Amino acid sequence: MTAADSHPYSALLPDLILDAIDAIDNRRYRTSGSMLALNSYENRVYQVGLESGQFIVAKFYRPGRWSDAAIREEHAFAAQLAKVEVPVVAPLADDNGETLHTYEGFRFALFARRGGHWPELDDPDTQYRLGQFLGRIHAMGATRPFAHRPAITPETFGDESLSFLLANGFLPRDYEQQYRDLAEGLLAEVRARFAAVPYTPIRLHGDFHPGNILWTDRGAHLVDLDDCRMGPAVQDLWMLLSGERAQMNGQLSELLAGYEEFYDFDHRELALIESLRTLRLLHYSAWLARRWDDPAFPQAFPWFNTVRYWEEQVLTLREQQLRLTQPALLSSGE
Repeated sequence: MTAADSHPYSALLPDLILDAIDAIDNRRYRTSGSMLALNSYENRVYQVGLESGQFIVAKFYRPGRWSDAAIREEHAFAAQLAKVEVPVVAPLADDNGETLHTYEGFRFALFARRGGHWPELDDPDTQYRLGQFLGRIHAMGATRPFAHRPAITPETFGDESLSFLLANGFLPRDYEQQYRDLAEGLLAEVRARFAAVPYTPIRLHGDFHPGNILWTDRGAHLVDLDDCRMGPAVQDLWMLLSGERAQMNGQLSELLAGYEEFYDFDHRELALIESLRTLRLLHYSAWLARRWDDPAFPQAFPWFNTVRYWEEQVLTLREQQLRLTQPALLSSGE
């Protein structure tokens, strides 16, 4: 048996996907047989045609990643946002109000199809409107905590990531000690920064980068909250910044101008940006490593786990040491 045959997703065949959707509410969604796989690696996501001529999107959750309770918290957060007209595509409910479905051992949810394109992040008006959008999300996110979804912390994104990489032999011998020393030193600094900055964790999107935002003439909307977690508000802001320091300050100024129309931002959290970038670097490598038994990952990320990759990661972590010594970004000036 090959790795592809033994992976849980190997059983997720087209007939099973269509049968799963047809089984909901006595064929409420009668599939036409047309299906298109969408660009998703963590889960499997498909655009599915219906006999009515319409389309829906089906997301089949990666087995073993989230508990049922954690998925339902994601769905409840999306529904809460949609209820106050924040443009988030919430999962469709069946006659019993259920949004999480199970078929042949797979858990899945259905969504209305929505289109859009990446936002133009260089445009100040777009930055301002994205800030408004994010401020509305955070205003609702702050009303209650998640009970079943983890938080973004130095331990969950940093320590656990480094431990997994080292324990499972992903680092080549020539770079293992360098990577370990750099990562441990950075994490010590990150923990100190988190301890020094008082913040109140809120429910976040968690992975608010341009590829996860769909833009239309009416503004931004979200189609997926799969990575939502608890954490500092600035986590959803810093990934929208790019370029030199002066450029990032300008972008941040526009984002916060829109954001603070709906939710107060504690500017002390700006001191966490480079710490959060450090955690993302470690977490991303560990994410790829944790998924390396999924045949889709070696195909999509052939450069991962090569000597060249780890050499570049060592250089990136050294650059991150310098970034952590720089003053925090400001919303204006500097």
